[in-house]
Amino acid sequence: MGTVAQNDVTTLARHADPMSAEEVLRLALERFGRQAALSSSFGAEDMVLIDMLMTIDSRARIFTLDTGRLPQETYNVIDATRQKYGATIEVFFPQPEAVQVMVAEHGMNLFYHSVENRKLCCGVRKMEPLRRALSGLDAWITGLRREQSVTRTAVHKVEWDEGNKLVKVNPLVEWSHEDVWTYIRANNVPYNALHDRGYPSIGCAPCTRAVQPGEHERAGRWWWEHPETKECGLHTK
Repeated sequence: MGTVAQNDVTTLARHADPMSAEEVLRLALERFGRQAALSSSFGAEDMVLIDMLMTIDSRARIFTLDTGRLPQETYNVIDATRQKYGATIEVFFPQPEAVQVMVAEHGMNLFYHSVENRKLCCGVRKMEPLRRALSGLDAWITGLRREQSVTRTAVHKVEWDEGNKLVKVNPLVEWSHEDVWTYIRANNVPYNALHDRGYPSIGCAPCTRAVQPGEHERAGRWWWEHPETKECGLHTK
């Protein structure tokens, strides 16, 4: 990892700023090649990026984190993605021993008891596998959008990820919820069936609920917490 200097990111960000999402993806692949990978949870935004990515380079790298608590509908769309695009998807799982220790000490549903416990669970099930997934990469690509939550309003198309010491590429930062779904419908992109049941944002099954009319699209994630704490750690700087 780490052949990219931080000051290179400023130049890349300047080039990317006026570009479309597809152009940003091309820029990332041209600059980083096999040292770039798309991190996908197979939500709507990630499915848009997979569709674009497979059009640009069918061998582009895609990885996902299987926390062990995902809804069946998420596994279904992973398989549908493999079938439609012939994509190779790298899957990273939590360390079994760490999960066993956590559950033995705090219980199966520890995340409901405190923010600290929830972050512990995310750390074991998401953050540690992410570190392994990013090992050896110079850039990772995400489906972050600015309007998704108050914690994402300052995201840029290309930025330096200080926590993971690599470049982070966010081609859809300027897209709206409507933009995402217009693309999915126009291009017959597979998507998670839970989106049709009131789930605009989907994570682990115990930590995701449908949203009510008028609620923010990420209101169903860790709904018992304040909006300012609603990140698992994957996308905090």
